[in-house]
Amino acid sequence: MTTAGDHVQLVRDATIVHLRPDGNISATDGTVPGGMFLRDARHLSRWHLTVDGTTPITLIPAETESGSTAACVLTPRGTRDKPPAYTVFREQAVTAGTFTERLCLVNNRPEAVTARLDIAVDADFADLFELRGDDRVYDKGDARHEVTSGDEGLVHDYRRADWHSRTTLTCRPNPDAVHADENTPAHTARILTWHLRLEGHGQTEIQVVVRARPHGLPPHVPAVPHPARVRQDARDDLDRACEQGLDDLDLLTIAATGVDGEDVYVPAAGIPWFLTLFGRDSLLTSYFLLPYRPETAAATLSALAATQGTRHDPASGEQPGRIVHETRYGELAHFRQVPYGRYYGTVDATPLFLTLLHAHHETTGDRTPAARLEQHARNAVDWMFTDGGLNDHGYLVYTPDPDGLLNQNWKDSQDAICFTDGTQAEGPIAVCEAQGYAYDALVRTAQLARHVWNDESYARHLEETAHRLRRRFLTDFWMPQADFPALALDGTGRQVDALASDAGHLLWSGILDEEQARRVGRRLVAPDFFSGWAIRTLAAGQKPYHPLSYHRGSAWPHDNAVIALGLARHGLADELATLTEGLVAAAAHHGHRLPEVLAGYDRSATPQPVPYPHSCSPQAWAAATPLALRTARQTV
Repeated sequence: MTTAGDHVQLVRDATIVHLRPDGNISATDGTVPGGMFLRDARHLSRWHLTVDGTTPITLIPAETESGSTAACVLTPRGTRDKPPAYTVFREQAVTAGTFTERLCLVNNRPEAVTARLDIAVDADFADLFELRGDDRVYDKGDARHEVTSGDEGLVHDYRRADWHSRTTLTCRPNPDAVHADENTPAHTARILTWHLRLEGHGQTEIQVVVRARPHGLPPHVPAVPHPARVRQDARDDLDRACEQGLDDLDLLTIAATGVDGEDVYVPAAGIPWFLTLFGRDSLLTSYFLLPYRPETAAATLSALAATQGTRHDPASGEQPGRIVHETRYGELAHFRQVPYGRYYGTVDATPLFLTLLHAHHETTGDRTPAARLEQHARNAVDWMFTDGGLNDHGYLVYTPDPDGLLNQNWKDSQDAICFTDGTQAEGPIAVCEAQGYAYDALVRTAQLARHVWNDESYARHLEETAHRLRRRFLTDFWMPQADFPALALDGTGRQVDALASDAGHLLWSGILDEEQARRVGRRLVAPDFFSGWAIRTLAAGQKPYHPLSYHRGSAWPHDNAVIALGLARHGLADELATLTEGLVAAAAHHGHRLPEVLAGYDRSATPQPVPYPHSCSPQAWAAATPLALRTARQTV
């Protein structure tokens, strides 16, 4: 179900609609902005139904089981002695670039009645970055918004320089009247009015189709194919979570362009803010899915190879060989008012690209992607040595980007990489998990060089580099007093000493010694780290810990999934069982869907996990987490 408190969420084919429980759209209600969204723009910002001049009451609020359709039941107001004359059965659906409203009016009386229906509609074409609540204001200069009626029905056109987006409405039957709503500031809202005669105990229908036509897309948005899937009988809560995760990943699959211009279908990061290709998110999601849907990994690798950096661009962070962090298609990205059209501010997507490339070959035995993307892989390795920092710093490093992301690992909030006193590390920053990814990527790419590319000298070079990196890491990052790895090294080489979940990723990548890895694994399920639901991003009791902070005390399922795979790698079966039980129990409280992030409060404090207020749901790597838990449980 995608009902979430104050809104109902419909999604299909990269198109999102956020509704209120009565089926209306309000642009500002709740923590998630209402509207219809496609390619980072809001194509419908107001959608309000009234009957006989008033807002109807809701008999059954909107719910959705399929993810792309919803239904609710409404009536005009009545009394016990004068019950409503008719009932409105409201069905709404989203497909590729299209929102369809179907209203069925049923007369409850034996005599004929006339119903008046009004739908107020508007499209503000707001960019997602304007709606994220960070108090930034973007100058839109000469932007123009026009509303016309024609053969296509009602048309909202938005133009700014070479930018042109459109929203169209077609109705069946046509409304009896269309007039402007003068109460709206921009005077772009329109009210559609129908006067409908209902015979005694009769019924009639209205259908309105809204089509989004974003800038840069053809008139008809392509639908994402969803191959038939045989559902397994759920035997326990983990099976149910896996089934829910696969359903959610179907909703989150979007079309992208592959390295040779082919259409590929990849997991977008999450809803509502991240329905687009993300390097790190798509790579880890694909890795978690690899034993179950290896075609997802092949598609993701091709799409990321197609967007791999080829030049130096300080504004976007693009560098030769670097794997993209995120892609955006909205107006603000187009005019470079935000750096995210193609933004490369990530230190870890590049080694994760190499990890997934080898893992796909290892899992499937298919040499094709590894052979096809050989040059892209070599370019990624070159980036790690050069702009990534291995040659100059000995580690993968990033310099905080004041116009983009200050932190460029998975904990990318501005205060995430902190000391135990709470101060933020200053760059160039070498976060611990990125060094593990780099080590793993070098080892794995050496195997591709030896067994697929037939380049023994290159394989030896990569292996020797990996072994030197591992020796340095075990000296520079290990904190003897804490008996735990540092979160990072700052620009002076000082250990960033907060105790953080990132250390668990080191078990997965294999950079730690066996005994160190086992001690870290056991430490991560101690009460200050493990909430009973999941491992926290920061251990409780430290000064910067905050259970409702994005990365300073919350708990992320995907972070825990990586740790689970690491626990399995080192044979820590009891710790893995503890972690799996907590996550599966958390999922059971959310309809077997794991949200993007949970608050860090202890399980003993509340009967169910406390939600993080700004969590994406569904979210790709959280949706894939149960599959990673299943893999870990099968391999320990």
